[in-house]
Amino acid sequence: MLKIASALLLACACFPATAGQALAPVEARVPFAPAPFVGSDGFRHLAYELHVTNFYGDTGPLRPLSLQVVADGANNPLLVRDAKALMQMVRPAPPEDAVVSIPAGKRAVFFIWITLPAHAALPRILRHRVEFETDKHVVVTLDGAAIRIDERKPMVLGSPLRGGRWLAHEGPGNMQSHHWSSLVAVNGNLTIPQRYALDLVGVDAQGHVMKPGTQDGAASLHANWVGYGAEVIAVADGIVRSARDGEEEHRPLSPQPEPAALTADGLFGNYVVLEIGTGVFASYAHLQRGSVKMKTGDHVHRGDLLGRVGQSGNSAAPHLHFQLSNAATFEGSEGIPYAFDHFDVFGTETEAQLFGQGDPWKAAPVVHDRVQLPLNDVVIRFGDESRESMR
Repeated sequence: MLKIASALLLACACFPATAGQALAPVEARVPFAPAPFVGSDGFRHLAYELHVTNFYGDTGPLRPLSLQVVADGANNPLLVRDAKALMQMVRPAPPEDAVVSIPAGKRAVFFIWITLPAHAALPRILRHRVEFETDKHVVVTLDGAAIRIDERKPMVLGSPLRGGRWLAHEGPGNMQSHHWSSLVAVNGNLTIPQRYALDLVGVDAQGHVMKPGTQDGAASLHANWVGYGAEVIAVADGIVRSARDGEEEHRPLSPQPEPAALTADGLFGNYVVLEIGTGVFASYAHLQRGSVKMKTGDHVHRGDLLGRVGQSGNSAAPHLHFQLSNAATFEGSEGIPYAFDHFDVFGTETEAQLFGQGDPWKAAPVVHDRVQLPLNDVVIRFGDESRESMR
């Protein structure tokens, strides 16, 4: 019995339990420590993942009832989510309207987004409390999975594009985006390279993605898209660690083949990867065929032309995919936060409004943001409006 009890305590990664508290037979951990960053809403955020494995084969399914995140030493939780909310923040996602359930021997990944209170001290350690219901209607509790916050400040970057208005699509804050929720398992590593990635989609002053007179997006040409051909530029001084050109571009809104591999060559089409700091790599993907003139080993300076917005690789429409990560390769890398030194914000826009569907998009009063990371689906503008070629 002593060996069994010890195994359960180790599996829980627990803090001391309160009297009568049944410990959950789970393994729980945060594989990659979150680093705080300031979003375009002006608040500090933490974005990370909690992996929970229902370890034993004979436990039966565990149904999460609630999740709390607490700063170590604090009384009030930073985040509280009930069973219904957990349905929107877990992978694999449950069937529609079904409760979250972790089968015996399986793992669930909870995507956690915390907005820190204004002017509050930055927490140093986070711990997690999750209550589960067993198939025998017994409530068991995980209280632990502690993680120390990465206190390094995000790197401050210049613009990745030469002016223009852009929708920061599938960006930070959207835990269901194909960026954040895409875990990549390769050669023993399970990582999220696109954790803070942006799909920058060109829009005009009315928020439309296609130029006036374009009737059918599926029959459109690349030239009909507002952002196509825009100049893509270096966000900082650096060295080209990999680059590719010559890949064909797809027709807009056409069916896409499955990627040949979860690598830059399999996903990015024509691309450039810059090393801009020790262990910091900026990736630019889906570039226009024939526009990439850089080659591996070239030195670049902030503002240098790297290529043009296109639609190569795993891309349904013309846009720039931009991300920062901690390795030169896509596979095995972790996405890390960053900030642009200045940009303007015109409010949020839905994907439907890009195509003129639903209520017309109206720009909100412009906000001049500095040293922030654009959040999901905000319309932003880089550089001087007078230099903008997309109208």
